[in-house]
Amino acid sequence: MIKTYRSIFISDVHLGTRDCKAEKLNNFLKNNTCDTLYLVGDIIDAWKIQQNKWRWKQSHSNVVRRILGHAKRGTKVIYVAGNHDEFLRPMIPYGLSFGAIKICNQTEHIDANGKRLLVTHGDLFDGISKLAPWLTFLGDKLYDMVLNWNSTFNAFRRKFGLGYWSLSRYLKYKVKRASDFLLGFEKNISEYCKKKGYDGVICGHIHHAEIKEIDGILYMNDGDWVESCTALVETHEGIWKIIHWTKEKDENEVTTHEKQQEWLKNVRKTEY
Repeated sequence: MIKTYRSIFISDVHLGTRDCKAEKLNNFLKNNTCDTLYLVGDIIDAWKIQQNKWRWKQSHSNVVRRILGHAKRGTKVIYVAGNHDEFLRPMIPYGLSFGAIKICNQTEHIDANGKRLLVTHGDLFDGISKLAPWLTFLGDKLYDMVLNWNSTFNAFRRKFGLGYWSLSRYLKYKVKRASDFLLGFEKNISEYCKKKGYDGVICGHIHHAEIKEIDGILYMNDGDWVESCTALVETHEGIWKIIHWTKEKDENEVTTHEKQQEWLKNVRKTEY
């Protein structure tokens, strides 16, 4: 059954990378619709494209088609640029858009309760990204390394019937400097909202979904589609929720990967 929301927020999809959970996102977008869809940055990973390390699968194209399909059917789609898709930012002043999809650096969302919410990717409130870009690049490399370890580790867990376990999420909570970074990021963005008269903020960037109040400011982060597979949704009654999506396919549906495996099987059958 398809669920309909007043608004949906997703970010940090990183299309073009190996670890992007495009199949799950495609299934989420298939089963959930909304009046307004916000793409809150890092939807495409241009850094990997620039490094010639990108991996664009059919499932990634399916996500793009699904988003365009929502726009065609009347959903208002707003794309907020992030640091991994910052190549869009210089063109924003010239009214850049992809068909019906509006592209901006940040925007404002008025929720069903009349609250003014800043919508921004969040990298501009990350002191490391702003003041020392080379450290951000180094951090990205280390994050890739952790994801590689994570993939190998979880392959062993699957063999023993164990569920997915995130090493990077564990490190974020357990390593003091990482915890201090998260708290500093949340504090910076909340203080900015208070100064500008916003009631709250919706962001991404740090790959950590959360809804909480910080010094009177409603702080909401929609997470990511690399590990957590989370989206922030607003119901028509004005209730905010974080959805953790685990499905790659509906019952009786065949995924892109399964189609490819079936095709390879058929090709091998015809080989002599």
